[in-house]
Amino acid sequence: MKLLFDLFPIILFFAAFKFGQSDPAATADWIGSVIGGAAVAPDQAPVLLATLVGIVATFVQIGLVFLKGRRPEPMLWISLAVIVVFGSLTLWLHNEMFIKWKPTILYWIFGSILLFGEFTRRNFLTMLLGKQLELPPSAWGVMQRAWIGFFYITGIINLIVAYAFSTETWVNFKLFGLLALTFIFTIAISVWVMKKTESLTK
Repeated sequence: MKLLFDLFPIILFFAAFKFGQSDPAATADWIGSVIGGAAVAPDQAPVLLATLVGIVATFVQIGLVFLKGRRPEPMLWISLAVIVVFGSLTLWLHNEMFIKWKPTILYWIFGSILLFGEFTRRNFLTMLLGKQLELPPSAWGVMQRAWIGFFYITGIINLIVAYAFSTETWVNFKLFGLLALTFIFTIAISVWVMKKTESLTK
């Protein structure tokens, strides 16, 4: 359930893009009337609509957290800030490359936070998961460095897809590709953590 909640803006972004593709001309007229400025070209309309929906969905996501009586996690605030900045530039300049950079910037921010912890000899993963996992300090260090590498490499992969392929391909990759990469890496690191945990109990 939490995974679905976390993916809420991405799923709506994907759905809005596909909806916009079904009638690009009508979508261009509607999105043009909403954001104002220069006329929107039909080929740009789907991604502009998806961007607007993604921004609104992220605000709704944070609102739902508050309605549940909880405080949004820092990562959610960072995600909101990034999509508002890059999404607004996309809508204002009618340039889809800004929103295509959004996942990369987000991943690199997360990677940089962990990298800062590495340089300051603090392990932020221990702070987040230390109560749930018992691992030797060296294992925590390896896991933090692995996530740093994952975030930076995945950010690069996103840019490769964004620049080398069509917008439709990138939208599909944004939902399915990035999710698959994260899932595979999480499974791999979880298996490694389980082996380390088992070694402690022997």
